[in-house]
Amino acid sequence: MKLKFLTLAMFAAVMAVAAMGPGRSDAPPESVVPPVRPSEPATGAAWPTGRAPETGPPPAAAGQPAAVDDLALHILPAADADPAMFVWQARPLVIFADTAADPAFLEQIKRLERDPAPLIERDVVVITDTDPAANSAWRQQLHPRGFSLVLMDKDGQVKQRKPSPWTVREISRAIDKFPLRRQEIGRAGVLP
Repeated sequence: MKLKFLTLAMFAAVMAVAAMGPGRSDAPPESVVPPVRPSEPATGAAWPTGRAPETGPPPAAAGQPAAVDDLALHILPAADADPAMFVWQARPLVIFADTAADPAFLEQIKRLERDPAPLIERDVVVITDTDPAANSAWRQQLHPRGFSLVLMDKDGQVKQRKPSPWTVREISRAIDKFPLRRQEIGRAGVLP
């Protein structure tokens, strides 16, 4: 009797896994989504590569990865960045406010600048939009009201919306739950 139950349970488990279908373990094919490289701008201007300005630390030696300390968190105005520039390249963290003097906006920027390393590790690019009258592509796509924090994944999809400032730790934990980030962690040889 127990053997029949175990056999039936194993069969049900196998069928449940098979019903889930194939996983999204592969990145999109190159022919479908061409990568955007700094030397190949998608919309007339290349997105930042993550390197600090030339006056910063020297670049890493050829073949060696750059240390997180050598990189800078990019904070770009919405007018200088098109949403399509970051698809499959970076995770936009879009911060909206009705004015640059908004206390929530200022607090959010302070929190990000205080500890940028976890965001740099997760390929985050910060986009700021404090001019509702300009009606940027980000505002047209995301429709914010007042202060708003919008976290997007590399596939261009909105993953989180928050009406108040978040700490870097909260943002990092949210990103680590994204399926694409979990795949990145798995490829690095670290189990989540």
